[in-house]
Amino acid sequence: MQKLIQRTETANTLLCVGLDPVGDDAQVARRLAEVIDQTSEYAAAFKPNLAFFLSRENGVQLLKETVQRIPKDIPVILDGKFGDIANTADHYARFAYDVVGADGVTVNPYMGDDAVRPFVRENKLVFVLAKTSNKSQYSMQDMALTRGGSLADGVAKVASRLDSEIGGIGLVVGATNAEAVGRLRTLCPGLWFLVPGVGAQGGDLQATLKAGLRPNGSGLLINTSRVLWQAADAGATARELVAQINQFRAVPA
Repeated sequence: MQKLIQRTETANTLLCVGLDPVGDDAQVARRLAEVIDQTSEYAAAFKPNLAFFLSRENGVQLLKETVQRIPKDIPVILDGKFGDIANTADHYARFAYDVVGADGVTVNPYMGDDAVRPFVRENKLVFVLAKTSNKSQYSMQDMALTRGGSLADGVAKVASRLDSEIGGIGLVVGATNAEAVGRLRTLCPGLWFLVPGVGAQGGDLQATLKAGLRPNGSGLLINTSRVLWQAADAGATARELVAQINQFRAVPA
C-alpha cells in the first residue's frame, strides 16, 4: 500500500490507466508501449486486464513485457478477478506476483475470505469486488441481507475487517452508482477504492469523487481504459483527466 500512497502523493494523481488491449498482436504490442510511455507521468497505477492478454497465443509473455515496461515506482494491479481458494488461489497469487510481477490484484470474494487471504503479501494490494460497474438484470450485489444492507455492503464490511487484521485490502467500487460509492465509503472510511466505470460506461466523475474521496483528498483510484487506448494522444488525454480529477480534490492544508 505504501507504494501506491507514495506514488499518488509524489505525482499528485489518482488516475489508474487500464490496459485492455484490442487489435492484432503486432498492433497491440506497439500500442501498449505507446500508452505506457505517454501516460506514465500521470498514472497513479496501471491496471492490465488479464483476459485481454490470455486470449492471445503469447499473451503471458506480452503481459510480462508490458509490466516490465512500466516505471518501477508506479504500482501494477493485475485485473484477474481471481476467486478460488486453497492451493488454487495460492498458485494464482504466485502467477500474479512471482511470474507477472504485479503489485496487486482484483479478487472475487464469493467464496469468502478464503478466496482473499492467499493474495495477501507484504507490500501487495488486494482489491475485493464489492459493487461493480455493470448493471446486471439480476444483481447479486444488491440482494438484501436479513441483518440489513446489501450483499455488497456485507462484502465491504468483511473487507474492512480483513484490512484491520492483515492489511493491504481495498475495494472495487464502480462509478456507475455514486450513491453506492458514498455508502461504501461510510462503511469503509479507511480503504482505497479502485473505481472503474468512468467514461465509456457512463460513470459521473464529479459525483463519484464527491461521494468517495476521503477528507484528505485520497482513497480513490479512478480507472480509465478505452478512452486512453483510443485517444490520438494518450498523454494529453491522461493529463486532462488528472486535471479534471484534481479540481474536485479538496486537500486540507
